[in-house]
Amino acid sequence: MVVFPTVVPPLCTWLVAACMSTPCKSDPVAKSSSSSLFQSPKWLARRKSTVTHCGGGVGNVGVVMSSFCGSGIQTLMSSFEPCEEYYSSPSLSSSLASSIFWPKTLPMTRRQRRTSRLVHSGKTVAVAVQHAKETTTKKKPPIKNRRVVVTGMGVVTPVGHDADVFYNNLLDGVSGISEIEAFDCAQFPTRIAGEIKSFSAEGWVAPKLSKRADKFMLYLLTAGKKALADAGVTKDVMDKLDKAKCGILIGSALGGMKVFNDAIEALQVSYKKMNPFCVPFATTNMGSAILAMDLGWMGPNYSISTACATSNFCILNAANHIVRGETDLMLCGGSDAAIIPIGLGGFVACRALSQRNNDPSRASCPWDSSRDGFVMGEGAGVLLLEELEHAKERGANIYAEFLGGSFTCDAYHLTEPHPDGTGIVQCIEKALAQSGVAREDVNYVNAHATSTPSSDLKEYEAIIRCFGQNPVLRINSTKSMIGHLLGAAGAVEAVATIKAIQTGWIHPNINLINPEKGMDMNVLVGPKMERLDINVALSNSFGFGGHNSSILFAPYRDG
Repeated sequence: MVVFPTVVPPLCTWLVAACMSTPCKSDPVAKSSSSSLFQSPKWLARRKSTVTHCGGGVGNVGVVMSSFCGSGIQTLMSSFEPCEEYYSSPSLSSSLASSIFWPKTLPMTRRQRRTSRLVHSGKTVAVAVQHAKETTTKKKPPIKNRRVVVTGMGVVTPVGHDADVFYNNLLDGVSGISEIEAFDCAQFPTRIAGEIKSFSAEGWVAPKLSKRADKFMLYLLTAGKKALADAGVTKDVMDKLDKAKCGILIGSALGGMKVFNDAIEALQVSYKKMNPFCVPFATTNMGSAILAMDLGWMGPNYSISTACATSNFCILNAANHIVRGETDLMLCGGSDAAIIPIGLGGFVACRALSQRNNDPSRASCPWDSSRDGFVMGEGAGVLLLEELEHAKERGANIYAEFLGGSFTCDAYHLTEPHPDGTGIVQCIEKALAQSGVAREDVNYVNAHATSTPSSDLKEYEAIIRCFGQNPVLRINSTKSMIGHLLGAAGAVEAVATIKAIQTGWIHPNINLINPEKGMDMNVLVGPKMERLDINVALSNSFGFGGHNSSILFAPYRDG
């Protein structure tokens, strides 16, 4: 039994199969098939010359009789049995045996030499052709159009630790920016922030963990559990959930900075003085991990860190897990607590912060001509995203529907946006395309607008390029009241966006008194809250490194 192990072009192998099918004189079938195509003198002459040519053409790569494993020709070839007359034919056997089966440029093995002798002696050689393995491709069932809705929200912010309190304060124009009290910052040129003055994790986080964990983690755990409570996920509901289809994706831009900073200071004395949890409690993933341990949720669990765009990245990726059918529920968002000396000093060194220390509540003023930098904030925002049918089955209250979003990268500068706003425009357009939303349907944008000179302007121009033809478009920035919560900003602003959809009121830009030249106050919200029936809302978040993200929400409509 001989198997030829190399590859030939399809035409050559087909022709070899045809050659092998040449009828023998002793073959009764051949005698009775005088009109067969294979016996046509004209075709046979063409076949002979073609086979000889193909054999020479593949001499350097070798040939195989079974090179069509898996093809229809393989079955054709295996159905013919060469006869004695075929092998004794001087015009075919020598040509095929020498130029096709045994390329002159390659040495023959012992088995090949033995087979060659048998061929020239006129004895029959059985050619083993490997039959194609019948493979049945299992078609995946079509993915049902799984819709994603928001059923719970939790926040920890400078203007409230409850979603309703938080948003009511925004509507009233309450500023959460004031002088820093957590440490002495007299030596810094910036001494203001959106600092959380009073916070307790009691009832939400175990006391022992509260003493050891970084504040970013405590904010995250508290906001996450508040989102569950807000969604009506009681103990009875929790017991009925498929924990393998419940996941957590809550990120952080900077992670446990204080825990790590304290460990460095302790190391100056001795490594024995270091907190044994300093490494795990400093990493950005550990908040999601500990929350999962607490809840017993065994679905996707990780964090994303893309600077100030972190939350939006987490929200969109969490939604995608639901859309793909991998999960039914996802807690997602972001948390940061970087108002410590090293955090403040780092941003001061970047020359990114406002120095309006004498008037803290006016320091964060997106799009105003007097803006001189952003104001640091801290806190956490968490959404509970849920598959629509799952939410309806348990009778959940649906706040809004998540439509989709997109990411892009400027690939331009560490901290500055692309001067043409190209990345932002592409991000918005991709978000619309991915979500199937028309430009004219978007009538509210919660902008990233941090109160820095260049980024505010570039974002505004990009938004106008995308939606400038919409006469009812309104734009505001939550950062005018709470400052920039870094990795938590997108999630907290998503909560503000969803509350705007739910209530029909959008909050003011409290410090927009003298708009930058070229700003249209018919588009930007003024110093008072406004009534707006939102059709589709867009929320932007951008981060150092050129990370752009846009996500879309809309009122939930059945059907």
